[in-house]
Amino acid sequence: MKKIFTAINIALISFLFIQCAAGSFSTFVVRKNDKLYENGKEFRFISFNIPNLHYIEDYLPFDSTNPWRLPDEFEIRDALTSIKQLGGKVVRMYVLSVRRDIDTPDIIRHVEGPGKFNEEAFKALDKVLQIANEVGVRVIIPFVDNWHWWGGPKEYAAFRGKERDAFWTDPEIISDFKKTIEFTINRRNTYTGILYKDDKAIFGWETGNELDAPYEWTKEIAAYIKSLDKNHLVIEGRRSPDLSIEAIKDTNIDVVSTHHYRDTELNLKKIVENQKLVRGIKPYFVGEFGIVPPQEIRAIMDTIINQGIMGGLLWSLRFHCREGGFYHHYEYNNVSAYRWPGFISGDWYNEKLILNMVREKAYQIDGLTVPPLPIPVKPKLLEFDDVSQISWQGSAGAQSYIIERREENEDEWQLIAENIDDAKYQYRPLFNDETAEIGKKYYYRIAAKNESGVSDYSNVIGPVEIKFKKIVDEMENFDKVFQKDGQFQLLTYQDIRKAKEDRSRLTGKDGSYLIYKTPMNILEVKIDFLLSKEYGDIKIYAGENIDSLYEIIPHKQIYKFGKNDYNFFDAVRYTSVNLPMNSRFVKFILNDGAQISRIEIKYGQ
Repeated sequence: MKKIFTAINIALISFLFIQCAAGSFSTFVVRKNDKLYENGKEFRFISFNIPNLHYIEDYLPFDSTNPWRLPDEFEIRDALTSIKQLGGKVVRMYVLSVRRDIDTPDIIRHVEGPGKFNEEAFKALDKVLQIANEVGVRVIIPFVDNWHWWGGPKEYAAFRGKERDAFWTDPEIISDFKKTIEFTINRRNTYTGILYKDDKAIFGWETGNELDAPYEWTKEIAAYIKSLDKNHLVIEGRRSPDLSIEAIKDTNIDVVSTHHYRDTELNLKKIVENQKLVRGIKPYFVGEFGIVPPQEIRAIMDTIINQGIMGGLLWSLRFHCREGGFYHHYEYNNVSAYRWPGFISGDWYNEKLILNMVREKAYQIDGLTVPPLPIPVKPKLLEFDDVSQISWQGSAGAQSYIIERREENEDEWQLIAENIDDAKYQYRPLFNDETAEIGKKYYYRIAAKNESGVSDYSNVIGPVEIKFKKIVDEMENFDKVFQKDGQFQLLTYQDIRKAKEDRSRLTGKDGSYLIYKTPMNILEVKIDFLLSKEYGDIKIYAGENIDSLYEIIPHKQIYKFGKNDYNFFDAVRYTSVNLPMNSRFVKFILNDGAQISRIEIKYGQ
């Protein structure tokens, strides 16, 4: 009897677990003629692509040599909560990655070989679907990329020793690709227990991203997807701004889409023509658009809404990073990926303006008024014992942050900084407490704010004993420099991808120099710089008086990428602790092969 009771309990708990995991969705999105429906209501959307939702390609701290990693729960939740706050109902992620011949062993890929899959990579996708259900945002999953960035046709073919184009016609390679599709569709989510083919958070399966596939391949793959999964929509992933007549007629393809960049006037014409082609036959949405001025983005969204098109997904959004700040990705045409809800540091590409516009249109497509933003949830202050290295996990929708501290034996908190932008710096600490006093101990807390209000306070870190302080120069300007001479250039977007997304760097002609002065003895000097030329270098001098400085031979570390798609600059870190006694001045002499990323000068008793 006890065994029966236990079995019933286990079954009940499992049932409740799966029901809870089902979250916000009671039905699949379904197609009827040229419309999509959810719970009997027409389903239309304006939203974003988040390529990194399940797999990160942009982890680029200064000392990194591998930009790839898997997101954690905080990051996935931040991403999907951002879409929800934007008014989005759907998000499109990037493809399932495939092992490449240039990959180092520490790079994780979803597909390791024919029928061989990385469990940790798919568990990250499991987590995406779990949280998508909880937050109430549906996900589009493309199976394979036309391009080489994440691996695709070339890599599948290479597994069998064949050329790239064999991917479209060779029965063995097509069979290998079908193994990926079958594994994915029939996968049971490790967090929810739900089969992917039964998961209502999946909007649909896309055959791939911007494929130049012959129709016969598309026809076979679409039919295969449908044979495994009757619940979800099948989307043609085509590389063309024009629709395929064959795909429109194919009964196994439920939805068609196109991507549109650069010439907006031409793209608007093509979008309207595409909608005329499918009217009354099949749903159509714009799968990617953007990287054009704000007025052109608005024109595309207005066309989508006014022409009765099912939806549009702007390219692209990045989310908070678990070590603090955001992930960053420069595109082209002086545009970077957007960070919700937009920041002053993104004014150079109209970030906040465009995000507000997208939010407006996301509600307008359903005839709704834009609601106020929710007040941010409290952020999480990360552990630190050096007050020049303060960082936190940010809150979705937070515009800025308030930082407070109190002395160890005091009750009253003091405001020490406000309107702090956590999107400003790339992959480094967010705040340096320059007003802390050596010899004292402090507690710290922060709060997030936006136009709707201020969050609760974060956790408290402390007491932190102040044994030293630092001058930290992010090379945005010359405010922290005591003296300089030479020809300098402050760099922002120039070579930004090669420079690991660093948007504030300094370069100078040979012999140009910077001098810093500290109020107490210098204990350590650290300078991070990037080599834009092989011979780039920086000389360091220090001393008690500006007129008697001695050259320092620093400890040198080089962080060099292997073969990669972006030709990242070598990153060099010089660290010096053996300085002349009572040094108060430090001088850096540049040549034009070096781009200074960050300077830290530690000083104290």
